[in-house]
Amino acid sequence: MPETETLPTTLLTGFLGSGKTTLLRRALVSPELADTAVIINEIGEIAIDHHLVDFVEGNVLELPGGCLCCAVREDLARTLRGLLERRDAGEIRRFRRIIIETTGLADPAPIMFTLGTDPMLDHRLRLAAVVTLVDAVQGAETLDRFAEAARQTALADMLVITKTDLAPLGPGLVRRLDLINDRAKRVLAADAPDAVLFGAAPRATVPVIPAEPVAAHTHGIDAFGLVLEGEVSRLDFARALGGLARERGNDLLRVKGIVQFADRPEHPAVVQAAQHAMFAPEWLDDWPDGDRRSRLVFVVHEIPRAEILDAFAFAAPSIWRAPS
Repeated sequence: MPETETLPTTLLTGFLGSGKTTLLRRALVSPELADTAVIINEIGEIAIDHHLVDFVEGNVLELPGGCLCCAVREDLARTLRGLLERRDAGEIRRFRRIIIETTGLADPAPIMFTLGTDPMLDHRLRLAAVVTLVDAVQGAETLDRFAEAARQTALADMLVITKTDLAPLGPGLVRRLDLINDRAKRVLAADAPDAVLFGAAPRATVPVIPAEPVAAHTHGIDAFGLVLEGEVSRLDFARALGGLARERGNDLLRVKGIVQFADRPEHPAVVQAAQHAMFAPEWLDDWPDGDRRSRLVFVVHEIPRAEILDAFAFAAPSIWRAPS
């Protein structure tokens, strides 16, 4: 039997009015993204390529650029499973990647939880990136006023700054982004290649950890790096992270890192978790750089760092500091 293909999945988020639909409309006419399925995780209408599409649950529309698009009114997992089944049966175009666009008020963590807890989706899909749009005009004020915007920003692998044709990326917004998430790659929407944003280009295999630990106090969010100096068995790691997910899952917004497990020291693993869900590890052929320490990035809501250090006490954990 051939090995099941694992499809990279990008989660596109951003607060109301940040420009998600505009960015998608631009991207989906790109030939590089013609083999993409787009899930619109909201009720309503969306204008793509000058076509106003009134989505009905379960419908799949082929867009002029060759992409597939459908919408979710209730159950994201059911929609994704159905889309994969129809792809496998040859009923629709054989797409190679998925983009999930969230509502402007959505917390990305529960969607990541869905991807990690549904057995079929965990087997068939790989979380490639969380891409969050931030509006250069209203972004600073939005991050101050709305917890949803802060959580979207905190969980991002890539921050895309929109509307820079109307306002420059000012120092006030830069400071807020630095406080909430200085680990994410930061690009201007006007300059960002569509293929890079949505996974047609090679992905980074190692999380970026800040040069110094940065606490994002906005709305109780904290983000920091953890280094595990001791030996790590898969069982101990699963107990530690699983225990945090079980006891503090609602506030364990995201965990991402690279870990050397004792039973496979020559092949480090990329590990991820979101809320109560733990994703299957992705094994790498080798370490991506000269730093061979096991390290994790935590994005949490009002969980003391001491509690997380205690959970990983078996592996001699410490808060990450820049090498001297």
